[in-house]
Amino acid sequence: MSTSMKTLAAATLVVLASVLAACTTDAEPAPTSTAPVIQLGAPGEDGRTLSPDEVAGLTTAPYVEADVLFVRDMLHHHSQALIMTGYVDERTDNPDLQLIAERMDVSQTDEMDLMESWLQQRGEAARDPDGGHLGHSIATMPGILTDEQLAELEAARGAEFDRLFLEYMIIHHQGAITMVTELYEAGGGQETAIDQIARHVEADQNIEIGRMRTMLASMD
Repeated sequence: MSTSMKTLAAATLVVLASVLAACTTDAEPAPTSTAPVIQLGAPGEDGRTLSPDEVAGLTTAPYVEADVLFVRDMLHHHSQALIMTGYVDERTDNPDLQLIAERMDVSQTDEMDLMESWLQQRGEAARDPDGGHLGHSIATMPGILTDEQLAELEAARGAEFDRLFLEYMIIHHQGAITMVTELYEAGGGQETAIDQIARHVEADQNIEIGRMRTMLASMD
């Protein structure tokens, strides 16, 4: 597998504290920060300096419990995707399938690193093995494959494996998109950092679904 591309990161807002005059009855105006605010790019993309209007529009909403559950659940969800991509090299010689699996491995590993960092920076446990998707068990998370489906994929070889991998990974990706939708429906995703993570996951999964559907159609 190739080395990880640059990780997605949240926008960083630098705020200087107000300084009050101690020897006069009139308070001096608070100093205006001249420090640039840098928004880091998605994996493989450069960061950029935000304009004053963009900085003013950044949300400072705090994260909520739904955000924590979403991140923990997505870590479990991505972990299963990595199990699936780990089957590829030994079960198919299809270079197109190997390439898309490699891209998934890189992007989802990067996203997992970012999500674990998000939890750690907020003092939240990175993993909750007993947790569930917004109140549901891990086994019933959208798109999660059953043990039987994983065993079927692991046992397949060649063209049969290619077809099963694409069919099951499309289901898996659609589940991740559903999880993003449920995050916002539950009132989460308002904090800038978690909003960026969720939207990146949604965009990335949609792009890959399109690619996989094209590959699957070419097998008919």
